[in-house]
Amino acid sequence: MNFFKKIKTEGISLRFVYKGLLVLAVIASGILLYATYRSSATYNRLSNATDTYIELQKAAYELMDASDYLTENVQRFTKSGDMKFLDAYFTEAFETKRREEAISIMSRNNSNTQALTELQNAMDESVHLMDREFYAMKLVIEAKRYTEYPERLRSIELSPEDESLPASGKIDLAQSMVLDNAYYDQKDLIRTSMRDSLNSLESATHSTQTQSASELSSQLQLVRILIILQTIGILIMIWLTARLGINPVLQAVENIEEDSPIPVVGAIEFRHLARTYNRMYEVYKNSIAHLNYKASHDELTQAYNRAGYELIISSLDLKSTYMFLFDADNFKEINDTHGHDMGDKVLIKIAEVLRHNFRSDDYICRIGGDEFVVLMVHMDQEQKQLIGSKIREINEELNNTSDGIPTISLSVGVAHGNETDDADSLLHKADQALYETKRRGKKGFTYYER
Repeated sequence: MNFFKKIKTEGISLRFVYKGLLVLAVIASGILLYATYRSSATYNRLSNATDTYIELQKAAYELMDASDYLTENVQRFTKSGDMKFLDAYFTEAFETKRREEAISIMSRNNSNTQALTELQNAMDESVHLMDREFYAMKLVIEAKRYTEYPERLRSIELSPEDESLPASGKIDLAQSMVLDNAYYDQKDLIRTSMRDSLNSLESATHSTQTQSASELSSQLQLVRILIILQTIGILIMIWLTARLGINPVLQAVENIEEDSPIPVVGAIEFRHLARTYNRMYEVYKNSIAHLNYKASHDELTQAYNRAGYELIISSLDLKSTYMFLFDADNFKEINDTHGHDMGDKVLIKIAEVLRHNFRSDDYICRIGGDEFVVLMVHMDQEQKQLIGSKIREINEELNNTSDGIPTISLSVGVAHGNETDDADSLLHKADQALYETKRRGKKGFTYYER
């Protein structure tokens, strides 16, 4: 109380105040910069751990895919006797070598020896399974009396008992060898080893992520403490020199309460504080966004999922937004004819084509099995010619089967946010337009009209 009474009666040197505040600002800013560096390093470690896990997970799945590809071709060969399946098998096994590449990637990028050991076990089981597959192939070759076939199979000798079988008996035995329970027991050993490898990877990555997230939280807590201390200093300066800093500080307080960046305005000291805070704010927001990526994105297509869509639509200005509701035509037939794996590839392709044809500012969302929503932002209603050509280009790209994926077409319903006041109503209107497209024969688009 005596100190404040003395200030009231005698005053205080502004030069002294400014020098004192400058020293404090330099110290606090240095700590903030160091905290920013530490937070960035922690975030990078977290991001690198996640990226490495994704790469190694992909490698592990590649090994299983390659093993399944070999199985598929040997089974087709024993059933049809068509040499193209034999050639495809040997191309994968001895030229493409995806299994060996998966082991190589895991060896280069992973210090988790347990995961590598389990993946190597999967590889060993896959190689061991090839002996059984080679024998089955030789049975078919003998039955079909083929004279030209891979050198690797010439060294395979049939047992006298199997050699004496008639052609049909050899075919039956070959099919049994690659379709019976013993064969699939070995396949299960491969899958078990792969799952163990992935579990080990996931456990190690989760440990790194947890540690990094804890460190990041502590560093952000330190930043918050420093910001509070600096705010106290700024308030003191405002009390002594109101006109110098009161407006920037009040604005900063409002922005902090609204969880938004601080405008870089006002005195030099305050500008420095704002820039430092904004850097930390950006790092923090990016970190949170990365941690929440899985919660808001569809794992298969990497588009926003239903939760991501709800979050996005709640914050958009609907009056300047187009909503496109896409529905894959005859998607069930692709699943029934080609299997669900091919159906997944079709969905991935649809998402990629949509990303390619829309702007980076637009939002691609998968809200159902084969339903996608695209939110085209900052667009007025006078864009129908552009939108029509865009949808036609999308269907043309999906009609291209050079990638081995069956042709698919999209039916589209289009509505503009200017037609409604809320997101649910906008989706309903887009759905009405989609229904009209389906009614007219699919593979096209319809604008919602009142």
